[in-house]
Amino acid sequence: MRADRLVATLLLMQSRTQITAAELAKELEVSVATARRDLEALSTAGVPVYPQPGRGGGWSLIGGARTDLSGLTSAEAQALFLIAGPAASVAPQIKSALRKLVRALPQTFRADAEAAAGSTIIDTAAWGEDTKDRPGLVTVLQEAVVKQIRVRLTYQKRGQAPQGRVVDPWGLVDKDGTWYFIAGTRDGQRTFRLDRVLGATLTGTPASRPADFELEGAWDKVVTAMEERRSETAATMLVPARFLDIFQHQHGRHCTVVERLGEQVRVELTAPRPLDIARNVAGWGGLITVESPEVQEHLVRIGEELVSRYRPASPDGPAAP
Repeated sequence: MRADRLVATLLLMQSRTQITAAELAKELEVSVATARRDLEALSTAGVPVYPQPGRGGGWSLIGGARTDLSGLTSAEAQALFLIAGPAASVAPQIKSALRKLVRALPQTFRADAEAAAGSTIIDTAAWGEDTKDRPGLVTVLQEAVVKQIRVRLTYQKRGQAPQGRVVDPWGLVDKDGTWYFIAGTRDGQRTFRLDRVLGATLTGTPASRPADFELEGAWDKVVTAMEERRSETAATMLVPARFLDIFQHQHGRHCTVVERLGEQVRVELTAPRPLDIARNVAGWGGLITVESPEVQEHLVRIGEELVSRYRPASPDGPAAP
C-alpha cells in the first residue's frame, strides 16, 4: 500500500543522513522506479525531502538525520498525514505508525496533524457501483475538515433542483471510489455524495463539531442504515466458483457465500426488491442459476423484453421494432 511505504520512507530517512532510491527500493522490496516516485511524492506534498544529484548523492530530509519530526512545519505535517491518514482505516500497521509520528511532532502541530489524519477514511466494500475518479472537491473539503471552517455547498438530489446550504465539515469517506461528505447541519448529521455536490466554498466562519465525534463510528452507522434499506429482499443463486471474486466485487456486502459445491458456489444476494436483484444479475445470462422464484419471474420478463426488441427480423416478416 502506497501510504504505508510513504510512512516507512520517512522513518528510514530520519535515521540516515541520506538514502538513494536504490537503497530505499531494497529496504522496502519495491522497484527503484517506485521508490523514486515515492520520494518525489513526499517532496511534492510539501514534506522537506530533497535530492542531492551527482556521485555519492541521494535523498535527504532537511535538517539531517534525527529521531523526531521537529523540522516539519504545521503545513508539512498536515500534508504528510493527509497522504497516510486514509490508509490507516484499512491498515492497522499504518494507524500504529501514525500514532508514533504524532508523538514525534512538536506539541503545537499535533492537533492539525491528527485532524488531517482523521479527515478521511477508506471503505473498500463496494455498493455495486463502478469506481470513479477522485472528485476535485475532495481537496477543498479536506481543508475545511482540517481547519474546521464552515462550507457553503450547492447540492442536487436526484430529480430535484440544486439547493444551497451552509454546513459544518466533519469528515470524508472514499467508499470504493464513490466519495461521501459527512457534515453537521441544522437538522443534525447529514451525508452528501460528492458526485451530487455542484460546488463548495469555504465561508471563513469557524465550524463546530461534537467533542465525541469519531469519523469511523459515524460512517459505520451510515453504512448500517443504508444496508438495512438495501437488503429487504434476499435471493439465492449458484455462481461458478471461478467467477466468485468478480461477482462479490460487483455486489460488495450484498453478496454472502452460503456454501461451496465444488465448481459452483451458492450465494445470497440482497437488494430492496426482487426486480432489483433480477436487474443486477440479468447480464450474467446462463452463467448463474437463480433459485428464488420471485426473481426468476422478473428475469423471464426481462428476457422476453430483450428478445422482443432485439430478435433479428425473419426473412418472411418485418424487422423487430
